[in-house]
Amino acid sequence: MGVSVRVATIFSTTVLVAGIGVVPAGRAAAHQDPHPAPVNGAQQDTDWPAYNGGVDGDHYSRLAQIDRTNVSRLKVAWQFDTGEKGNIETNPLIVGRVLYACTPSGKVIALDAASGRSLWTFDSTVDNRDRTIGGASQPSRGLAYWTDGKSARLFAGVMNYLYAVDPATGKPIPEFGDSGHIDLRKGLRDEGDYTQQSIALTTPGVIYKDLIIVGGRNPETHPAPPGDIRAFDVRTGALRWTFHTIPRPGEFGYDTWPPDAWKDAGAANNWTGMTLDAERGIIYVPTGSAVFDFYGGDRIGNDLFADTLLALDAATGKRLWHFQGVHHDIWDRDFPSPPALVTVNHEGRSIDAIAQTTKQGVVYLFDRVSGAPVFPIEEHPYPSSDVPGEKASPTQPMPVAPAPFARQRLTEDMLTTRTPAAHDWALQAFRSLRSDGQFVPFAVDRQTIVLPGFDGGAEWGGPAVDPATGVLYVNANEMAWMGGLTPDNPTAGPGAKIYQSQCAICHGVDRAGSPPVFPSLVGVGQRLSDAQITEVVSHGRGRMPALPNLDSAKIAQLLDYLKSAAATPSEHAPSAMAGGTSAHYGFTGYRKFLDPDGYPAIAPPWGTLSAIDLNTGKFLWKIPLGEYPALAAQGMKDTGSENYGGPVLTAGGVLFIGATVYDHKFRAFDSHTGQLLWETELPFAGIATPATYSVDGKQYVVIAASGGRDPKSAVGGAYIAFTLP
Repeated sequence: MGVSVRVATIFSTTVLVAGIGVVPAGRAAAHQDPHPAPVNGAQQDTDWPAYNGGVDGDHYSRLAQIDRTNVSRLKVAWQFDTGEKGNIETNPLIVGRVLYACTPSGKVIALDAASGRSLWTFDSTVDNRDRTIGGASQPSRGLAYWTDGKSARLFAGVMNYLYAVDPATGKPIPEFGDSGHIDLRKGLRDEGDYTQQSIALTTPGVIYKDLIIVGGRNPETHPAPPGDIRAFDVRTGALRWTFHTIPRPGEFGYDTWPPDAWKDAGAANNWTGMTLDAERGIIYVPTGSAVFDFYGGDRIGNDLFADTLLALDAATGKRLWHFQGVHHDIWDRDFPSPPALVTVNHEGRSIDAIAQTTKQGVVYLFDRVSGAPVFPIEEHPYPSSDVPGEKASPTQPMPVAPAPFARQRLTEDMLTTRTPAAHDWALQAFRSLRSDGQFVPFAVDRQTIVLPGFDGGAEWGGPAVDPATGVLYVNANEMAWMGGLTPDNPTAGPGAKIYQSQCAICHGVDRAGSPPVFPSLVGVGQRLSDAQITEVVSHGRGRMPALPNLDSAKIAQLLDYLKSAAATPSEHAPSAMAGGTSAHYGFTGYRKFLDPDGYPAIAPPWGTLSAIDLNTGKFLWKIPLGEYPALAAQGMKDTGSENYGGPVLTAGGVLFIGATVYDHKFRAFDSHTGQLLWETELPFAGIATPATYSVDGKQYVVIAASGGRDPKSAVGGAYIAFTLP
């Protein structure tokens, strides 16, 4: 994109001197190892007490009983079937001898960690009906555990509620909030009916002392609440502090939005979880895009704190520093995973750092105290938008190092060669598309290639980091997707307008969707009753949020439209926009760039696993992750595949990962070389991050297996643990 210009993109409450931040007063500079080493490998029982293993987000365990030399001998220790069918993305907790996890319908279960025997089940009964229609389930990625040494509490997000449960009995703790729970919809807007807000806690909060700090998943269309970060008292549920990710008058960043945008703007939310430096008391919060995701005519400006890594004082919510990864996001480029704390040795200095992976397929590395980038970050120029009312940012930040871990621009020489017919189709299709790399604004009525796609490079599973070496391990998707905009039609009927503003972003203007994640709505009236559709619209299901803003009259209009003949371009309706721009545009829908046989229309690898030395920014190895069984049977192996859920690293030098959508494999790699050491086939795809722990001196590795991403494969709901014989 021409010559890049290096500029500062860090704003901090600290003073920056020659690029190095001064440690704020009251902050300890020393680093404490969050993973005390057990005696003799796994001889000391070792827990997995927080989401992804610890609040530091590094997915690491010092357990070493299972190592490179014996991992090939792993066998099933126990298996627990939840009796439900639906996607499980849960990274379970293990505290003492008890494993805590979630079922597809959102129940919380406690199992004996050595045998898998059921101890108790907590069923909130919240919105179970809409989450089980068709086997879909709202993601529930984990739980949070608090103890002061005398009492303990387990915190579970179930839709818009945060529950406090007794870990010993599974019973709600009545003194927390309203008889054991708080409603996260309350307090997001100063005025109006709080029940009209839509939020779901799909990723667990973070415990800091006597606080639980949470974000939430918000709708990606108007209306949506702001993505406030909030801290609640773990004992009472009382609100202790709030950070406004959409600034209000007088707050830092207010001038990056149109005046009074905070009254109507939404999202800029933390749906993916957070990371804590417990010793320093700093919580690191990655945020997503603001609504509407793909047209920002009503939010001209950089839109802080959307697409931002925030460093907040965990005790007060005060902003310490921030970095915005995408200015005025119109591509849905959320920061997709919690960052990881790591200490690196860079240019002769030891730096306590924080690493953030991205959908763009790059890693950002910062001094975790000052926010100063460890590797330079350059603002690159990008094209302007030709869509009326839109004003794209003239530049976007990209790090000089490490190099991207996913391909950045699709060209003709990268198209599939799986068969001559597939290649010819891809070539013809490609020549009708725009493909100019990252951060090219979408066009009206012409599709633009997005690579890495909307669900890649890195996704919500997040990376693993070796605290001893500073090496980061990240799995990535290299699927190409397509997107575009379509203009409004003032003469469209009311049902069509509701559909375009609320539904088309996922299901497409033609209602064809992108199954199975975004199902087709063509003929939905023949598959589901009006009552079933109403339940889904009102309460949400799977990746779809609740739409409480639609009253019964509007739902009836939407039902009439959904049951009508297929939409035509003349029926395209406007997006619901806040702020009153003169022209409105809607998104044509998420579309994968697939060949006629349903395989990616680009050449492999379609999924990868990389090891990156964060001390130097150099890659140590990169391999394909996953395969398609049907292609492997034909001799086309190691293609890589779409993958969700992250890796776990152990002191035994073993990197465990499931994640692959199509082959249902659970694998172990040599962390030094990337060599495959062991693999087993799960009954369903393990689309979750595993956990490792030890009980009675024996190390276990456990993963949730449920499937749910491949429409041709069975869906279930099980937890499977492995150990040495």
